[in-house]
Amino acid sequence: MSKEHENNSVEAEVVETSKTEEVEEVETPEDDLDELTQLKEMVAQWEDKYLRAHADFENSKRLLAKDKVTAVSYANESFANDILSVVDSFDSALATIEAINSEESSEMLDKIKEGLDLTYAQLIKVLEKNHIKVVETVGELNPEFHQAIMQVDSDEKESGEIVQVLQKGYTIKDRLLRPAMVSTAK
Repeated sequence: MSKEHENNSVEAEVVETSKTEEVEEVETPEDDLDELTQLKEMVAQWEDKYLRAHADFENSKRLLAKDKVTAVSYANESFANDILSVVDSFDSALATIEAINSEESSEMLDKIKEGLDLTYAQLIKVLEKNHIKVVETVGELNPEFHQAIMQVDSDEKESGEIVQVLQKGYTIKDRLLRPAMVSTAK
């Protein structure tokens, strides 16, 4: 019987140990508060992350819209650069005809000049319609819009003033397409 009694007491100890473990697993109100506090902190962190991600998304959306407007506004910039050589050719042709016209006057030459003038005026209107304008070249040199190629002596102009325009400059909207190449007074 002593063995049976020992077995019973061992079983009793095992049962008592498991009952005490169960008691330890029962949560107290303090544990609930700690867990609730942790959960609230996690919710606050996730809410902060969400708000930051949403703000980043809105900023990206706004910047993309701005970039799109800029891209559409300046989409024809390379075409405009290419067409400027045509405008330069017209300027040269008109200057040549003007020089020839002053030497010898002929009715045919006057008609050619008139046709070129009309075509040139039409080309300038198309450029202006697309917000392409000639850079002003009167007065002082402005390095933002003018490129000084050389300096010349001039009795009529003060130092730093534009004496002659060698090639016209152009802007598209508020952006410089090509600077005006000028000579300035020494």
